[in-house]
Amino acid sequence: MADNVRVNWSKLLSRILLYFVVVFICLFILYPYFVMVCTALKSRAEIFAMDGTIFPKVAVWSNFVDIWQKAPMAKYMLNSIIIAGGSTAIAMVCGIPAAYALARMKFKGQTAFLGFIIVSQMFAPVVLLIGIYKVMQILGLTNSLLGLIFINAAFNQAFTIWLLRGTFMSISAEMEQAATIDGCNRVQAMFKVLLPVAAPGIVTTLIFIFINAWNEYTVALCLISTETIKPLTVGINIFNGYNMIEWQYLFASSIFAIVPVVILFMSIEKNLTSGLTAGGVKG
Repeated sequence: MADNVRVNWSKLLSRILLYFVVVFICLFILYPYFVMVCTALKSRAEIFAMDGTIFPKVAVWSNFVDIWQKAPMAKYMLNSIIIAGGSTAIAMVCGIPAAYALARMKFKGQTAFLGFIIVSQMFAPVVLLIGIYKVMQILGLTNSLLGLIFINAAFNQAFTIWLLRGTFMSISAEMEQAATIDGCNRVQAMFKVLLPVAAPGIVTTLIFIFINAWNEYTVALCLISTETIKPLTVGINIFNGYNMIEWQYLFASSIFAIVPVVILFMSIEKNLTSGLTAGGVKG
Protein backbone atom coordinates (compact mmCIF):
# COMPACT_ATOMS: atom_id res chain seq x y z
CA MET A 1 0.00 0.00 0.00
CA ALA A 2 2.83 2.40 0.93
CA ASP A 3 4.62 1.61 -2.33
CA ASN A 4 1.47 2.49 -4.31
CA VAL A 5 1.16 5.78 -2.44
CA ARG A 6 4.80 6.60 -3.20
CA VAL A 7 4.30 5.77 -6.87
CA ASN A 8 1.18 7.94 -7.08
CA TRP A 9 2.92 10.86 -5.40
CA SER A 10 5.87 10.46 -7.75
CA LYS A 11 3.60 10.56 -10.81
CA LEU A 12 1.72 13.56 -9.44
CA LEU A 13 4.90 15.52 -8.74
CA SER A 14 6.37 14.69 -12.16
CA ARG A 15 3.15 15.81 -13.86
CA ILE A 16 3.08 19.06 -11.86
CA LEU A 17 6.71 19.68 -12.79
CA LEU A 18 5.92 19.01 -16.46
CA TYR A 19 2.99 21.45 -16.40
CA PHE A 20 5.15 24.05 -14.68
CA VAL A 21 7.86 23.74 -17.35
CA VAL A 22 5.29 23.93 -20.17
CA VAL A 23 3.63 27.01 -18.68
CA PHE A 24 7.02 28.67 -18.15
CA ILE A 25 8.06 28.03 -21.76
CA CYS A 26 4.73 29.34 -23.06
CA LEU A 27 5.02 32.51 -20.99
CA PHE A 28 8.61 32.97 -22.11
CA ILE A 29 7.62 32.66 -25.77
CA LEU A 30 4.47 34.78 -25.53
CA TYR A 31 5.96 37.59 -23.43
CA PRO A 32 7.35 39.58 -26.42
CA TYR A 33 3.93 39.45 -28.09
CA PHE A 34 2.32 40.62 -24.86
CA VAL A 35 4.70 43.60 -24.75
CA MET A 36 3.93 44.27 -28.42
CA VAL A 37 0.18 44.43 -27.78
CA CYS A 38 0.60 46.64 -24.71
CA THR A 39 2.89 49.04 -26.57
CA ALA A 40 0.50 49.18 -29.54
CA LEU A 41 -2.20 50.43 -27.15
CA LYS A 42 -0.12 53.26 -25.68
CA SER A 43 0.14 56.88 -26.71
CA ARG A 44 3.46 58.34 -27.83
CA ALA A 45 3.76 60.39 -24.64
CA GLU A 46 3.23 57.32 -22.43
CA ILE A 47 5.81 55.26 -24.35
CA PHE A 48 8.55 57.83 -23.74
CA ALA A 49 7.43 58.70 -20.19
CA MET A 50 10.05 58.14 -17.47
CA ASP A 51 7.53 56.51 -15.11
CA GLY A 52 6.02 54.26 -17.77
CA THR A 53 4.92 50.67 -17.19
CA ILE A 54 4.29 47.70 -19.45
CA PHE A 55 0.52 48.06 -19.17
CA PRO A 56 -1.01 51.12 -20.85
CA LYS A 57 -2.69 53.53 -18.46
CA VAL A 58 -5.33 54.29 -21.08
CA ALA A 59 -5.77 51.98 -24.06
CA VAL A 60 -5.45 54.01 -27.28
CA TRP A 61 -7.36 51.83 -29.75
CA SER A 62 -7.17 54.58 -32.35
CA ASN A 63 -3.57 53.54 -33.05
CA PHE A 64 -4.91 50.63 -35.12
CA VAL A 65 -7.00 53.07 -37.16
CA ASP A 66 -4.24 55.65 -37.53
CA ILE A 67 -1.82 53.26 -39.23
CA TRP A 68 -4.28 52.76 -42.09
CA GLN A 69 -4.44 56.54 -42.55
CA LYS A 70 -0.69 57.21 -42.21
CA ALA A 71 0.47 54.34 -44.47
CA PRO A 72 -1.01 52.26 -47.32
CA MET A 73 -1.35 49.20 -45.08
CA ALA A 74 -3.96 47.55 -47.31
CA LYS A 75 -1.57 47.79 -50.28
CA TYR A 76 1.30 46.40 -48.22
CA MET A 77 -0.78 43.42 -47.11
CA LEU A 78 -2.02 42.78 -50.64
CA ASN A 79 1.56 42.84 -51.94
CA SER A 80 2.65 40.36 -49.25
CA ILE A 81 -0.27 38.06 -50.10
CA ILE A 82 0.62 38.18 -53.81
CA ILE A 83 4.32 37.49 -53.15
CA ALA A 84 3.73 34.71 -50.61
CA GLY A 85 0.91 33.12 -52.61
CA GLY A 86 2.75 33.28 -55.93
CA SER A 87 6.02 31.91 -54.58
CA THR A 88 4.17 29.13 -52.75
CA ALA A 89 2.34 28.11 -55.92
CA ILE A 90 5.55 28.04 -58.01
CA ALA A 91 7.49 26.14 -55.34
CA MET A 92 4.74 23.51 -55.03
CA VAL A 93 4.24 23.11 -58.79
CA CYS A 94 7.98 22.54 -59.29
CA GLY A 95 8.60 20.71 -56.02
CA ILE A 96 5.92 18.01 -56.17
CA PRO A 97 7.15 16.38 -59.43
CA ALA A 98 10.79 16.65 -58.29
CA ALA A 99 10.02 15.10 -54.90
CA TYR A 100 8.00 12.34 -56.56
CA ALA A 101 10.87 11.51 -58.92
CA LEU A 102 13.36 11.35 -56.05
CA ALA A 103 11.03 9.18 -53.97
CA ARG A 104 9.92 6.69 -56.64
CA MET A 105 12.59 6.63 -59.36
CA LYS A 106 16.21 5.50 -59.35
CA PHE A 107 18.70 7.26 -61.59
CA LYS A 108 22.41 7.96 -61.77
CA GLY A 109 23.57 10.83 -59.62
CA GLN A 110 20.53 10.69 -57.33
CA THR A 111 22.63 10.72 -54.15
CA ALA A 112 24.71 13.64 -55.42
CA PHE A 113 21.57 15.54 -56.37
CA LEU A 114 20.10 15.03 -52.88
CA GLY A 115 23.36 16.27 -51.39
CA PHE A 116 23.22 19.34 -53.62
CA ILE A 117 19.69 20.06 -52.35
CA ILE A 118 20.90 19.97 -48.75
CA VAL A 119 23.94 22.15 -49.51
CA SER A 120 21.75 24.75 -51.23
CA GLN A 121 19.90 25.25 -47.95
CA MET A 122 23.10 26.36 -46.25
CA PHE A 123 23.29 29.63 -48.19
CA ALA A 124 21.30 32.46 -46.65
CA PRO A 125 19.80 35.03 -49.05
CA VAL A 126 21.96 37.78 -47.55
CA VAL A 127 25.13 35.93 -48.64
CA LEU A 128 23.92 35.87 -52.26
CA LEU A 129 22.38 39.33 -52.17
CA ILE A 130 24.78 41.00 -54.60
CA GLY A 131 24.46 38.19 -57.12
CA ILE A 132 20.68 38.16 -56.75
CA TYR A 133 20.52 41.91 -57.37
CA LYS A 134 22.70 41.63 -60.48
CA VAL A 135 20.59 38.80 -61.92
CA MET A 136 17.35 40.64 -61.21
CA GLN A 137 18.83 43.79 -62.75
CA ILE A 138 19.70 41.93 -65.96
CA LEU A 139 16.19 40.44 -66.09
CA GLY A 140 14.57 43.81 -65.35
CA LEU A 141 12.91 42.53 -62.16
CA THR A 142 14.66 44.66 -59.54
CA ASN A 143 11.59 46.67 -58.62
CA SER A 144 8.72 44.27 -59.19
CA LEU A 145 6.60 41.78 -57.30
CA LEU A 146 7.37 39.12 -59.90
CA GLY A 147 11.07 39.24 -59.04
CA LEU A 148 10.35 38.66 -55.34
CA ILE A 149 7.98 35.80 -56.22
CA PHE A 150 10.69 34.02 -58.21
CA ILE A 151 13.34 34.58 -55.54
CA ASN A 152 11.18 33.33 -52.68
CA ALA A 153 10.12 30.31 -54.72
CA ALA A 154 13.76 29.51 -55.50
CA PHE A 155 14.93 29.77 -51.90
CA ASN A 156 12.07 27.54 -50.68
CA GLN A 157 12.45 24.96 -53.45
CA ALA A 158 15.01 22.77 -51.67
CA PHE A 159 12.91 22.66 -48.49
CA THR A 160 9.84 21.75 -50.54
CA ILE A 161 11.56 18.89 -52.36
CA TRP A 162 13.18 17.47 -49.25
CA LEU A 163 10.05 17.51 -47.09
CA LEU A 164 7.73 16.17 -49.80
CA ARG A 165 10.18 13.43 -50.72
CA GLY A 166 10.02 12.15 -47.15
CA THR A 167 6.23 12.33 -47.27
CA PHE A 168 6.03 10.37 -50.54
CA MET A 169 8.50 7.74 -49.31
CA SER A 170 6.32 7.09 -46.26
CA ILE A 171 3.44 6.06 -48.56
CA SER A 172 3.46 2.52 -49.86
CA ALA A 173 4.26 2.22 -53.58
CA GLU A 174 1.80 -0.68 -53.85
CA MET A 175 -1.08 1.81 -53.85
CA GLU A 176 0.16 3.34 -57.10
CA GLN A 177 0.87 -0.09 -58.55
CA ALA A 178 -2.73 -1.07 -57.88
CA ALA A 179 -3.87 2.09 -59.67
CA THR A 180 -1.75 1.22 -62.72
CA ILE A 181 -3.35 -2.22 -62.80
CA ASP A 182 -6.74 -0.48 -62.96
CA GLY A 183 -5.59 1.44 -66.04
CA CYS A 184 -3.91 4.58 -64.67
CA ASN A 185 -0.55 5.72 -65.96
CA ARG A 186 2.15 7.04 -63.62
CA VAL A 187 0.96 10.64 -63.72
CA GLN A 188 -2.69 9.67 -63.12
CA ALA A 189 -1.66 7.41 -60.23
CA MET A 190 0.28 10.29 -58.69
CA PHE A 191 -2.63 12.75 -58.89
CA LYS A 192 -5.46 10.33 -58.05
CA VAL A 193 -3.79 8.17 -55.41
CA LEU A 194 -0.53 9.59 -54.04
CA LEU A 195 -1.37 13.27 -53.65
CA PRO A 196 -4.68 12.74 -51.79
CA VAL A 197 -2.94 10.40 -49.33
CA ALA A 198 -0.04 12.84 -48.95
CA ALA A 199 -2.37 15.80 -48.34
CA PRO A 200 -1.27 16.44 -44.70
CA GLY A 201 2.39 16.66 -45.71
CA ILE A 202 1.57 18.82 -48.73
CA VAL A 203 -0.50 21.22 -46.63
CA THR A 204 2.27 21.46 -44.02
CA THR A 205 4.88 22.18 -46.70
CA LEU A 206 2.62 24.77 -48.29
CA ILE A 207 2.10 26.58 -45.00
CA PHE A 208 5.82 26.73 -44.20
CA ILE A 209 6.65 28.07 -47.66
CA PHE A 210 3.93 30.71 -47.36
CA ILE A 211 5.18 31.82 -43.95
CA ASN A 212 8.81 31.97 -45.11
CA ALA A 213 7.81 34.11 -48.09
CA TRP A 214 5.50 36.26 -45.91
CA ASN A 215 8.30 36.98 -43.42
CA GLU A 216 11.05 37.64 -45.97
CA TYR A 217 12.63 41.04 -45.43
CA THR A 218 16.24 41.40 -46.58
CA VAL A 219 15.85 40.71 -50.30
CA ALA A 220 12.64 42.75 -50.51
CA LEU A 221 14.34 45.68 -48.79
CA CYS A 222 17.16 45.69 -51.36
CA LEU A 223 15.09 45.09 -54.50
CA ILE A 224 11.95 47.17 -53.89
CA SER A 225 12.14 50.96 -53.86
CA THR A 226 8.64 51.96 -54.98
CA GLU A 227 6.39 52.57 -51.98
CA THR A 228 3.24 51.11 -53.53
CA ILE A 229 4.75 47.68 -54.24
CA LYS A 230 6.55 47.12 -50.94
CA PRO A 231 5.52 44.04 -48.93
CA LEU A 232 4.27 44.47 -45.39
CA THR A 233 7.59 43.54 -43.75
CA VAL A 234 9.33 46.40 -45.57
CA GLY A 235 6.42 48.83 -45.70
CA ILE A 236 6.02 49.14 -41.93
CA ASN A 237 9.46 50.77 -41.84
CA ILE A 238 7.60 53.95 -42.71
CA PHE A 239 7.08 54.34 -38.96
CA ASN A 240 10.82 53.99 -38.34
CA GLY A 241 11.98 57.53 -39.04
CA TYR A 242 15.41 59.15 -38.88
CA ASN A 243 14.54 61.29 -35.88
CA MET A 244 11.90 59.24 -34.06
CA ILE A 245 10.46 55.74 -34.07
CA GLU A 246 6.69 55.69 -33.68
CA TRP A 247 6.65 52.54 -31.57
CA GLN A 248 2.88 52.49 -31.09
CA TYR A 249 2.28 52.43 -34.85
CA LEU A 250 5.17 50.06 -35.54
CA PHE A 251 3.84 47.48 -33.09
CA ALA A 252 0.23 47.97 -34.19
CA SER A 253 1.20 47.27 -37.81
CA SER A 254 3.29 44.28 -36.66
CA ILE A 255 0.17 42.80 -35.08
CA PHE A 256 -1.60 43.08 -38.43
CA ALA A 257 1.35 41.25 -40.00
CA ILE A 258 1.06 38.41 -37.47
CA VAL A 259 -2.72 37.91 -37.68
CA PRO A 260 -2.82 36.23 -41.15
CA VAL A 261 -0.14 33.73 -40.11
CA VAL A 262 -2.00 32.89 -36.89
CA ILE A 263 -5.26 32.37 -38.80
CA LEU A 264 -3.41 30.17 -41.29
CA PHE A 265 -1.96 28.00 -38.53
CA MET A 266 -5.33 27.65 -36.81
CA SER A 267 -6.97 26.56 -40.05
CA ILE A 268 -4.50 23.71 -40.68
CA GLU A 269 -3.78 22.72 -37.08
CA LYS A 270 -5.25 19.22 -37.55
CA ASN A 271 -3.01 18.47 -40.54
CA LEU A 272 0.12 20.05 -39.10
CA THR A 273 1.20 17.26 -36.73
CA SER A 274 0.61 14.43 -39.18
CA GLY A 275 2.34 16.41 -41.91
CA LEU A 276 5.45 17.08 -39.83
CA THR A 277 5.78 13.41 -38.86
CA ALA A 278 5.23 12.16 -42.41
CA GLY A 279 8.35 10.59 -43.76
CA GLY A 280 9.62 9.61 -40.32
CA VAL A 281 8.91 5.95 -41.14
CA LYS A 282 9.33 4.52 -44.59
CA GLY A 283 6.34 2.51 -45.76
